[in-house]
Amino acid sequence: MRCSVQQSILTTVALPAALALIMFGLGLSLTVRDFADVAIRPKAVVIALVAQVLILPAICFGLVVLFDLEPLLAVGMMLLAASPGGTTANLYSHLFGGDVALNVTLTAVNSVLAAFTLPLVVNLSIGHFVEGGGELGLQADKVLQVFALVLIPVVIGMLVRAWKQSFADRADKPVRVASAIVLAAVIVGAIVQERERLLDHLASVGLVAVLFSAISLTVGYWLPRLFRIGRRQAIASGMEIGIHNSTLAITIALSPTLLNNSAMSIPPAVYGVLMFGTTLVFGYAVRDSSRSGRVSRETE
Repeated sequence: MRCSVQQSILTTVALPAALALIMFGLGLSLTVRDFADVAIRPKAVVIALVAQVLILPAICFGLVVLFDLEPLLAVGMMLLAASPGGTTANLYSHLFGGDVALNVTLTAVNSVLAAFTLPLVVNLSIGHFVEGGGELGLQADKVLQVFALVLIPVVIGMLVRAWKQSFADRADKPVRVASAIVLAAVIVGAIVQERERLLDHLASVGLVAVLFSAISLTVGYWLPRLFRIGRRQAIASGMEIGIHNSTLAITIALSPTLLNNSAMSIPPAVYGVLMFGTTLVFGYAVRDSSRSGRVSRETE
């Protein structure tokens, strides 16, 4: 009984509240102009969005097939792949010399796109991996719930910023800190809730999660570079495309009114812990290569 009560509190209260706080904090940093900025840097934005919407789900599909993940775990990975980036990507981009303005623009556009593309990827994945899984999918009413989960807190945050920018500026840092704490608590809660099953699948899911994180970061950085996008913008793209919103994925997986499947929450929960390591390695690598490039040019 205690376990079911804890699970009910996590899935019906804690997760939606955590996601709402994180997405609200994201909205506090956005303005309508951020969406209009797509026209200013269309090449970098289009390349990053193609990677996010098309390339990464395809790579994730290849990984789960290659490693022969169990069907529900495979869907959980695909759910993660379809989830957009967020405020964590902006923070890492700032730390490692990325174009944070591009991150903000990508985050704004990605959040809107994900409301449409995420249900599509999830439903296609369930149809492919889960035999007779029609009841697990995100039908029209559930798609509307995903839309509300993703966009309504962001819009509220944007309205607060438009109404009182000074308050939004003051609240931005505390909300970011609170979001980071809540994110960690959500991931820990999901891991504790599924600890027995997690231990059973840690080797297979952990390896796939690390590989997917590393490949996402690499594609997000090098694809723009192949198209002669500047290094700072490429770092921003790498962080935005390489860091996925595991809280959103966990919430959709565990929510009683959405997928309501705890097994699907395991991959994003594992990823949420392991991706910090891969992202730090990636960040230091691109920052050091950037510094060495500047040094070599100065000595020529």
